[in-house]
Amino acid sequence: MNNKNKWKLSLIAPLAASLALAGCGDKPEAGNGASSPDSGEVKTVTIFQFKTEIVDGLNELKVAFEKEHPGIKLDIQTVGGGADYGAALKTKFASGDSPDIFSNGGYAEMEMWFDRLEDLSDQPWVADLVDMAKKPMTKDGKVYGMPMNLEGWGYIYNKDLFAQAGITELPKTYSQLEEAAKKLEAIGVTPFANAYQEWWLLGNQGINPAFALQDDPDAFIKGLNEGTATFVGNKYFEEWAKLMKLTLDHGNKNPLTTDYNTGISLLATGKAAMMQNGNWAQTEIDAINPDLNLGFLPMPLGDNAEENDKLNVGVPSNLVVHKDSPVKEEAKVFLNWFVTSDIGKEYIVKKFKFIPALTSIESTPEDMGDLGASVSEFVKAGKVLEKHSAKFPDGVAQEFAGSMQAYFAGKSDVKKMLEDMQASWDSLKK
Repeated sequence: MNNKNKWKLSLIAPLAASLALAGCGDKPEAGNGASSPDSGEVKTVTIFQFKTEIVDGLNELKVAFEKEHPGIKLDIQTVGGGADYGAALKTKFASGDSPDIFSNGGYAEMEMWFDRLEDLSDQPWVADLVDMAKKPMTKDGKVYGMPMNLEGWGYIYNKDLFAQAGITELPKTYSQLEEAAKKLEAIGVTPFANAYQEWWLLGNQGINPAFALQDDPDAFIKGLNEGTATFVGNKYFEEWAKLMKLTLDHGNKNPLTTDYNTGISLLATGKAAMMQNGNWAQTEIDAINPDLNLGFLPMPLGDNAEENDKLNVGVPSNLVVHKDSPVKEEAKVFLNWFVTSDIGKEYIVKKFKFIPALTSIESTPEDMGDLGASVSEFVKAGKVLEKHSAKFPDGVAQEFAGSMQAYFAGKSDVKKMLEDMQASWDSLKK
């Protein structure tokens, strides 16, 4: 996500600082409907989101929306790029500065904020939701959030560098990926750009295959919560640790001090051939080198090719409305405009390079770029691993990342890392 989620699986989705793009005017004391231009009253809707890569586009959409709705102003605030959005959101509510629209990952995160969420089931866009995009924010048949998009993540790879290295068959297993890495090194190319400074890339997204490949992921998570399941000795988590070690052995120097932007630069300039990342990175890669020929590889755990031909795909974030907001009706006006207006739909697919979560928004491979098109191919083929991080206890993804980084730094072994992860889950579960 870029959470990018970095998933480092959003339409307004990734506490260093808040970036207030625009918006003025005091919050009204009441708001029982979209304000009329003739009334002279201007109402401000505050949007608090985390996707830093779409900030410029959101600012442009803000101008278009306010021109069409002169009685409504938008105040768009962004906390992301590695900052802890969840902590920032809690601070907002605790200080009485609650936003009117904010991001929510669904599942456990929906439950955590449920008392604050407006039922959006009667909104016109709900009927157009893609089935897999509806699940995270549905409870008792009611929908409480608008999915920003679908996102996929795994290993982005440079097709031209693979060809130069003589890699004619895409790796689908751990052994094949290791062989590909050695071939890349033989032509002087670093196989992996590892931005392992970023907690979300590790504990939120990178770990997903170890959960998704369990025989029954939801039963496994339930077992963790009930104390009947454990990470220690679990074959998928051990294979996942082995995969992480492979990327370290064949990756850039100083991965624990390499941030997201540096990792993107290594990939975009051709210094590295692969990077764990998602299709949200397309716009940032294009800003450096728009001519790269890119695709996605799954993250293989072990040597079972049939298990390892699936890509992580999910909803990175949903836009929800604070049910006690005095301008919640105006907030709904914006959300509906966002996914039904011509300019909103155009920005979703062409500017943000999003994979739409609504069937009413059409897109082409050219719109989404190489990465979005690659994710779409996995989705169409049904080769998808569901995103599970939204089902984790609050704060555990950050704890996971700390345990992983200690292992990567040589301060623990695999067993100790998994024991530490287990201790984190046990201390944070409810």
